[in-house]
Amino acid sequence: MNEEKQQDSPIVCKGVWKIFGPNPDKVLQEVDPALSRAEVQEQTGHVIAVKNISFKVERGETFVVMGLSGSGKSTLVRCISRLIAPTRGEILVDGIDTVTMSDKELIELRRHKMSMVFQHFGLLPHRSVVENIAYGLEVRGMPREERLSKASEVLESVGLSGWGDNFPRELSGGMQQRVGLARALAVDPEIMLFDEPFSALDPLIRREMQDELLRLQSMVRKTMVFITHDFLEAIKMGDHIAIMKDGEFVQIGTPEEIVANPVDDYVRDFSEDVPRHKVLTVNSIVMRDCCKCDEKATASAALELMDKHSVPAVCIVGPNDRYQGTLTREAALAGAASESLVGGLASMDATVAPDALIETLIARAARVAHPIPVVDADETLIGTVDHHSILLAIEGIQTGQD
Repeated sequence: MNEEKQQDSPIVCKGVWKIFGPNPDKVLQEVDPALSRAEVQEQTGHVIAVKNISFKVERGETFVVMGLSGSGKSTLVRCISRLIAPTRGEILVDGIDTVTMSDKELIELRRHKMSMVFQHFGLLPHRSVVENIAYGLEVRGMPREERLSKASEVLESVGLSGWGDNFPRELSGGMQQRVGLARALAVDPEIMLFDEPFSALDPLIRREMQDELLRLQSMVRKTMVFITHDFLEAIKMGDHIAIMKDGEFVQIGTPEEIVANPVDDYVRDFSEDVPRHKVLTVNSIVMRDCCKCDEKATASAALELMDKHSVPAVCIVGPNDRYQGTLTREAALAGAASESLVGGLASMDATVAPDALIETLIARAARVAHPIPVVDADETLIGTVDHHSILLAIEGIQTGQD
């Protein structure tokens, strides 16, 4: 394979179409793009599975494509892996267009850069678990002892230590899918593609496998494209989500963006029953114009500020708005007579990061009567979150209102 130019976005799709039928190129040239999938099928007998899709996946992120059955999501991931060829468009992997690759180059791509995990595990029944995991390494030509050693290491990483000599028929569905995941990880690919890998599993096992993949991803940081029809799975697994309908992307965004700002009723129908405090972050409800006081101010000045804004406490800040603690009304009253400086009266409350989920605030809000300080990685005060804002977020979950 030609030397590849490393790109910031290891996967870039540009104007990808896939049309099934006897004359897809002719249909693509002649059909009115404004026609719906059903209208095109009625007029031409062809099916538009993927319609003019463009997106990119950043290095190390999990990009989820979510849609109902027949939306085109599995066809899209098969175009990315080049198991099927797109009718038109570019699919760039590290800057190289896979659409123009030869069969030999595609084989090298799949052997060294890309792995795929399917819904149906595809394990070889006559091979042991460790031999299944080592299969990709065998295809690469790795010596037997070395590949079995590597497979055993990966087997342990997915929680199946001690099962290497068993056969697939002796494993549960969840364990078989772990083997499939281990087989994909064994070749150490840069890119991993998942086509509804957990949809055939029981709910409890599915949740367990989701957690397992999240744990592994936190360690290996692969570039992942994950296909699912389950919206809750999408928001749990994805850094970004694309909602797909009739071969097109309806909306692309972070889980928080899609839940908070659905672009139409189709997306809203998926998100309306989602527990928003488990998706939305503190950043969405933080009050940036919060009540704060310089650490060199007096307790009397702090009390005047609390009275002016009708708040039970103020945040104390040092140079560059560095958070120094929270001063309650009671502490300020105790120090007012002696004109103490607030820096010596404040208590260091537990703070929260802006990217923390709102649900992490609920227990904390029950323990304190004043707003919770929100700080960045440098301990700079961004703002506060009060009880009212938290309750409104939860009320939005229950009523479906923003």
